[in-house]
Amino acid sequence: MKKIAAAVPDFFKRADMLLFLLCCTCSVFGIVVISSATASYETPRYLIVQIGAFAIGIGLFLFLTVIDIETIADNWLILMTFSVIILLLLIPFGRGGEETGNASWLRFLGVGLQPSEVVKVIFVVLLAKHISYLKEYKSLNSIISVGQMVLHFGFIFSLIIVVSGDLGSALVFFFVFFVMLFSAGLKLYWFVIGAAALSAITPFVWDNALSERQQERILAPYFSDIVDPEGFDVTWQANQSKLALSSGQLRGTGLGYGTQTQSKALPEKHTDFIFAVIGEELGMIACCAVIILLMLIVIRCVYIGIKSGNTMNMLVCFGVASFIFAQMAENIGMCIGVAPVIGITLPFFSYGGSSLFTTLAAAGLVSGVKYRPKPERFRSYG
Repeated sequence: MKKIAAAVPDFFKRADMLLFLLCCTCSVFGIVVISSATASYETPRYLIVQIGAFAIGIGLFLFLTVIDIETIADNWLILMTFSVIILLLLIPFGRGGEETGNASWLRFLGVGLQPSEVVKVIFVVLLAKHISYLKEYKSLNSIISVGQMVLHFGFIFSLIIVVSGDLGSALVFFFVFFVMLFSAGLKLYWFVIGAAALSAITPFVWDNALSERQQERILAPYFSDIVDPEGFDVTWQANQSKLALSSGQLRGTGLGYGTQTQSKALPEKHTDFIFAVIGEELGMIACCAVIILLMLIVIRCVYIGIKSGNTMNMLVCFGVASFIFAQMAENIGMCIGVAPVIGITLPFFSYGGSSLFTTLAAAGLVSGVKYRPKPERFRSYG
């Protein structure tokens, strides 16, 4: 007991309590808004699941703070095998909404798990391990090294698309991959080559890999007059979201009093369009507060990565920051009608147990980077 009592103050001193408080503030804020968004539902199941996921996430944050990332990454074969298996389970057991057109959920006893959320955190750790290995023992900018990294990413990206059809989640992986390679120091000419390759295959993918509905969703924010001139088809969700945001004005209507939120007019109000709920019931001030809180988390992750003095630790921090930023930008973008509606949660705020506890777990990895002392040769820079 004495050892435990002595370890607690040391933990609070070494762990990143600022990041922890920011994450908890966002999560509690999200729970409050979800409570209002689901107030008219017959059961409080969504609220109970979110609170339970928050509790699990706190436990994971604390646990992953004290576990060395290198120890986790050394078990890369187990982690990769787990990632593949949990994604492949979506083939026989995957569930999803008719509107989303994908099957990205595993459901047990009424509780859902989104494998891509779990795999996303594993992907960040394993890619960081892979890149740091290539930097230390090989040449990061050699054709063989770049080919290995592209295969690493392409395998997971393709698997998510094939087994679930979840383009939104797959695009987050793409953004994380780009940021981590750029942060690692990959030469600019490789990005130019990659952009040229993407440009070359885009027409083929557009014509053969995307359904007509998916094409309409992508085009809707930019060519709404052509794709959906009446505004009752693919642009309807975004239109209702913008209506909710505008009706809240500066201070909002008050929790529980949003006309769009408390009716069936606003779709997916507790998940994809939680930002619209915040805008209607708490106003533009609260929306700005949400953006500031999330950006503080992103900035804190980047700051810890820069100060880590270790390539792998830095890449893990940057990877976590990049997926939080990507999801924030896409979710808010689709709520205000400037990005396609592709079903991305707002980190910490949207309902989704998988999203909440995995994001808290990812933040725990970042906290763990600060928790451990940096290499001796880098301490003078701290």
